[in-house]
Amino acid sequence: MARYTGPSWKLSRRLGISLSGTGKELQKRPYGPGEHGPNQRKKMSEYGLQLQEKQKLRHMYGMNERQFRKLFDQAGKIQGIHGENFMILLESRLDNLVYRLGLARTRRQARQLVNHGHVTVDGGRVDIASYRVKPGQVIGLREKSRNLDAVKNAVEVNDFVPAYLDFNADALEGTFTRLPERSELPAEITEQLIVEFYSR
Repeated sequence: MARYTGPSWKLSRRLGISLSGTGKELQKRPYGPGEHGPNQRKKMSEYGLQLQEKQKLRHMYGMNERQFRKLFDQAGKIQGIHGENFMILLESRLDNLVYRLGLARTRRQARQLVNHGHVTVDGGRVDIASYRVKPGQVIGLREKSRNLDAVKNAVEVNDFVPAYLDFNADALEGTFTRLPERSELPAEITEQLIVEFYSR
């Protein structure tokens, strides 16, 4: 199943979350797209709720189904709570951390920066968006990539870096100081529903 590349605002409204991180998609019309969007009151089945939660998280991190399922299975092999481990693995992806550091305005933009070879980990170029960053590693930009307009604009508007990242705005680099705790990750996701979905 390929990664979704359609209109993100329509998808945001269908899933009921802001995929851009700005919340603008839901301000104007906080209901599903289409002519029946405002009047939908049908009760969702348990399966429907589980599926919707999975789609929310998958689209939030911009992954295709195969990648998403593979990471979910990996999370099950780690000691601890399956759903929480899964959220932490998603958060440890390189493209996500580039976004969290404020070097890109969206995860989609962050993924492009990584794929196009602008991003470094511990000084070496890494162009794999799904690369799993380990605590202590430093994420930066290549010398010639630091003047990109997209990066400058993103850094200018970013006013929040999570506590598990240490960002040096002058050097345009950040350290993944520790794994995040569940309380620091998206509150609008009920990961237990995703565990139930894949356990069917």
